Amino acid sequence: MTLSEYQDRARATARYPDDATLLYPVLKLAGESGEVAEKLGKAMRDGGWTPGRPLPEATRDALVAELGDVLWYVASVAVDLGSSLEQVAERNVAKLADRDARGVIHGSGDDR
Repeated sequence: MTLSEYQDRARATARYPDDATLLYPVLKLAGESGEVAEKLGKAMRDGGWTPGRPLPEATRDALVAELGDVLWYVASVAVDLGSSLEQVAERNVAKLADRDARGVIHGSGDDR
């Protein structure tokens, strides 16, 4: 599946108020991203997982499922901005390649 195909299929399932365009998916994106972090934190606290060790398969599967939710909201935000996941991906790769070429990929801040 291409990013465009995913975005079209995901958007077909979008159900949020028209007057909440952009705001709703941005807020939900933050929540879903937090759920990814929460699951990893619980793997550390409750499952004894430590960085550098393989994740238990159930935890890995749960994280992959949450990433799907994150991707859904990223796709929705892109649509609401009049963009596509492919445009977002292309711009990001170009930005990273430029930073790498200038030797600033390890820095911080947007304008490096």
